[in-house]
Amino acid sequence: MHQKLTETVKQFGSKPLHALVIGDVMLDRYIMGEVSRISPEAPVPIVLLKSQEDRIGGAANVAANLALLNIKTHIIGCVGHDNEANILLDLMTKIGIECSQILRSTHRPTIAKTRILGGHQQMMRLDQEDSSVFTIDENAQLIATIDAQIRLKPAVVILSDYAKGLLTTQTSQHVISQCKLHNIPVLVDPKGKDYSKYMGATALTPNKKETAEACDTTINDPTLIAKATQLKQKLKLEFLAVTRGEEGITLIEKDHHHLPAIAKQVFDVSGAGDTVIATLAAGLIHQLAPIEALELANIAAAVVVGKVGTVPITQQDLLEALNTQQGNEQAHKIGDLAQIMQKVDAWKKQQLKIVFTNGCFDLLHAGHVTYLEQAKKRGDKLILGLNTDRSVSALKGPTRPVVNENDRARVLAALESVDAVILFDEETPLNLINAIQPNVIAKGSDYTAAQVVGGREVQSWGGEIALIDLVEGRSTSNIINKMNA
Repeated sequence: MHQKLTETVKQFGSKPLHALVIGDVMLDRYIMGEVSRISPEAPVPIVLLKSQEDRIGGAANVAANLALLNIKTHIIGCVGHDNEANILLDLMTKIGIECSQILRSTHRPTIAKTRILGGHQQMMRLDQEDSSVFTIDENAQLIATIDAQIRLKPAVVILSDYAKGLLTTQTSQHVISQCKLHNIPVLVDPKGKDYSKYMGATALTPNKKETAEACDTTINDPTLIAKATQLKQKLKLEFLAVTRGEEGITLIEKDHHHLPAIAKQVFDVSGAGDTVIATLAAGLIHQLAPIEALELANIAAAVVVGKVGTVPITQQDLLEALNTQQGNEQAHKIGDLAQIMQKVDAWKKQQLKIVFTNGCFDLLHAGHVTYLEQAKKRGDKLILGLNTDRSVSALKGPTRPVVNENDRARVLAALESVDAVILFDEETPLNLINAIQPNVIAKGSDYTAAQVVGGREVQSWGGEIALIDLVEGRSTSNIINKMNA
């Protein structure tokens, strides 16, 4: 999976496509200092100012994530005639966001959130905003701007709603209806309790608290996901992705898929939702399935929550995180029977076709790799039963294996074609096969179907035997003979 995601991220920006973000743009200001004493004037900490930093926030942060992922991005929002607007527009322009369609209001300020931090601890937040209803003229200008941008055929439209007045029910429904006319997917990061304003969108990405509020329940409700499924159906969405903090992300599509959280260290969750929806959009633009795009978004979120403040993901950050995850994923492919059965149970719930094969795989060579690639093509997931050192010696003689079992397992786990590796010490893998009950059992074509251990059992539960052609002249014995010649 992660190899595919890595190749996809490398392609970001290679297509002549763009994303359109519509929503409440804002400036995030950070005043950072140190706290060493309490004020004598009142029981409050004194923050000794060390630095100040302005960052892109709100819907603009969604656009920033997309732009830094190398996705061409346009944005529609509203700012005032003030210094904060100049700073925000300058920050967006510098990273390549097309923000010429940002509206300027004569009577509302630019939304700004000023956070005062003592070390990594947020001490206070001061908000500047006006969430009053847009005037008739402002609404007319907004709709005209939206229509003009949709006519440019963005690959995806994101509604980033912070409930600051721009995305009313009328405006949201107008965007969704216009996008449907042009077959443009609409992703929504929602706010509020009434999600009817997002009726007919492609997908929503609420967090757990927002989901509970929209479903009129609590975050501890054990039926929350079932209620969220009903919400998805009611709103006629293609899918709903519930971000659940340390619990990960749950995708509600035709079935439910849960992605566990990845982050090991969380400094600040500010902007994590922006990163999720932006990375999801980038993945969908590049033809990833929703579950794959959310896997990517989950990894991206793990990166940004490990930083202080609102910090967007970059293409390089994501590639580095994918490389780390790929290494972790490979190691996690290796397990005992209990661990492998957890994977098997999950795959069977997803109705995935499981292939099983086994062998010694000593001194991995091209013949092995080709065989495993062909075996994987017979289904969706490939489990490899690997002979222990003791059983290899029993089969091949006291000079074998050349490579010990742990190293063999780790090298095999690095192959994209292999989804799980389990060591077995018995004479045959029959006990493993009976426990796993694969859909397919694969073996080399130097065997007959009648000779395949477990073949009869697999056929008894409706499975099949696959005999895979071997690459001529490739064998561990030949390699050893050449080494000893």
